[in-house]
Amino acid sequence: MKKRVLAYLKYIDELIKTDDADWDEEIKKHLVQIGFFAHERLVHLIVTVLFALMTTVTMIYCNYTSSMIALALTVALLILLIPYIMHYYLLENSVQKMYVQYDEMLNKKDKAFSMPKDD
Repeated sequence: MKKRVLAYLKYIDELIKTDDADWDEEIKKHLVQIGFFAHERLVHLIVTVLFALMTTVTMIYCNYTSSMIALALTVALLILLIPYIMHYYLLENSVQKMYVQYDEMLNKKDKAFSMPKDD
């Protein structure tokens, strides 16, 4: 997913640098991609929060018991929580950047529409 998000952001950045695009069509495609990535972001937020809650519960449990299994589970959850947070961070920032790209595409469309055509 990381490669796909970064490749798509780069593609849109390159597209915005040009002036010869069908902005109506590109904006429609971009909105679809924003929807996909926003959904992915929501799913990862839910998973990350659940992992954080499970980690907290196991930490509290470890404080009241001397179970090595609970300690191992806590360590495993902490190790898994870090990549989940990093991935959610990537998705969140990428979707926010896509909103900015969308605004830039709208500005390009408005400029292209308002420019007089040579006869």
